[in-house]
Amino acid sequence: MKNNSLAFQKLKMMKASVRCLTFGLLGLLPIIGVPFALAGLWNSFAARKQERLYWNPAKPHRIIGLICAALGALIWSGVDTIIIYHACNRYVQL
Repeated sequence: MKNNSLAFQKLKMMKASVRCLTFGLLGLLPIIGVPFALAGLWNSFAARKQERLYWNPAKPHRIIGLICAALGALIWSGVDTIIIYHACNRYVQL
């Protein structure tokens, strides 16, 4: 199969949508979820670029993954920032 064929492009788009869901759900993990959430967001935008050209049967997977990844990135990056801030300031105040 050629890399530029229609079937290859659609398959690539659907795989990116499913990867977005997987990474988005992993992005909800406490503390270590931020890199997974960022990977989920990246895959969502990659799939969204292709959705402008082709119909994506895995669009609900991409949308749910995007929501989970965005929530995970916001929540856990904030929590990680607070934890690191308190860990650093604990030694400064002594």
